[in-house]
Amino acid sequence: MTDRVSAQYEAYPYPQRLPQDDRSRLIEGSPSHLKEVDHYVFGGRLIAGERRQRGPLRVLVAGGGTGDALIMLGQHLADANLPSEIHYIDLSTASRRIAEARAEVRGLTNIRFHTGSLLDLPSLGLGPFDYIDCCGVLHHLEDPAAGLAALKAVLDPAGGIGLMLYGTLGRIGVYHAQAMLKMLSAGEPATERLSVARRLLAELPVTNWLRRNPSIVDYKRGGDPELYDLMLHSRDRAFTVPEIAGLAAGAGLEIVSFIDPWRYDPDSYIHDPKLKARLAGLSRLKRESFAELLAGNIKTHICYLVAAGRSAEALARPSDPEAIPVMRNDDGAAFARSIKEDRVVFRIEGIEIALPVPRMAGPILSRIDGGRSLGELQSLLAGEFGARAAPAAFDADFAQLYKVVNGIGHMLIRRRVG
Repeated sequence: MTDRVSAQYEAYPYPQRLPQDDRSRLIEGSPSHLKEVDHYVFGGRLIAGERRQRGPLRVLVAGGGTGDALIMLGQHLADANLPSEIHYIDLSTASRRIAEARAEVRGLTNIRFHTGSLLDLPSLGLGPFDYIDCCGVLHHLEDPAAGLAALKAVLDPAGGIGLMLYGTLGRIGVYHAQAMLKMLSAGEPATERLSVARRLLAELPVTNWLRRNPSIVDYKRGGDPELYDLMLHSRDRAFTVPEIAGLAAGAGLEIVSFIDPWRYDPDSYIHDPKLKARLAGLSRLKRESFAELLAGNIKTHICYLVAAGRSAEALARPSDPEAIPVMRNDDGAAFARSIKEDRVVFRIEGIEIALPVPRMAGPILSRIDGGRSLGELQSLLAGEFGARAAPAAFDADFAQLYKVVNGIGHMLIRRRVG
């Protein structure tokens, strides 16, 4: 990054966080939620214990900022009693101080802090790493491909990367606003530029692309760091799905999955059977690209990457009776109570989605406890519901349920080891 970008994060550490808040809350998200990492990188075998035989899990948080991913993953690993060694690196000493203070508040002692650029990782001798988090960093580099190559250079061949990059379509209006602000205040002190930005945003007409964009609301409720990062950043760019796939391929990586999967599935939006039949003939990448174009509101792309050729083994699947379904945050019974009329209905960034689930969704979900396998769930339900939960019927119902609940990020798979 340039000195100008580095100076921005010294003045406005991002995101804005108060370390004392970590006494009462844990900020969770994607990428790098431990259950997701297990599911999308380690085939569901990480938390179960298979990885413990190889020594501590080595984790890198590259461009860690004020520490959201660092603290979340560090706490998850501690809660899972999974031996680990975590490295944090960022250019901003101001951001690092906040991340260090947050780790101290939580008593996380297995983190090593480094100040520097992720571009220097191949020469620092810190790797290899089993898992790398890189959230919101590459799109601020002059050469994102060089940044991803540096990460790949310190990635264990059997490991993976959790990546977040800005989405082109969902950020419509942002770059128009950035261009206007450069016309009005380029080269002026940061405080004055922020003042000009707030004045301009208050004057946007109803036809302005940013004002019409339901995906971008940061500027309405955030503080100075959020506003500066969104509207006044010295360098950022956005990516489409094909561009991310190309970026990954250029580094010898491939996409295991975008998060959340439903957003990248045209079937989430299209109901016309003739259109669905045409879409069925497209490749996975073209379907994901189509969904991005169709929805128009994906402002950030989150995905998990592994070495090219390894995605099939990296992704956990409910492929046999020994697979164990687990809920990401909530419990199955609580999620079951949110289902209305055999539909999961939710609203996100200006669009309402209703995804159908099978009639047995409630009974299946309410019996998921993170320990029962699919085979055990089927046997338990067969004793209560008879033919409705016979093996073939259960498999069909669970497949439909899993596509929806995994698709919206609430259900993942763990393997039983040993």
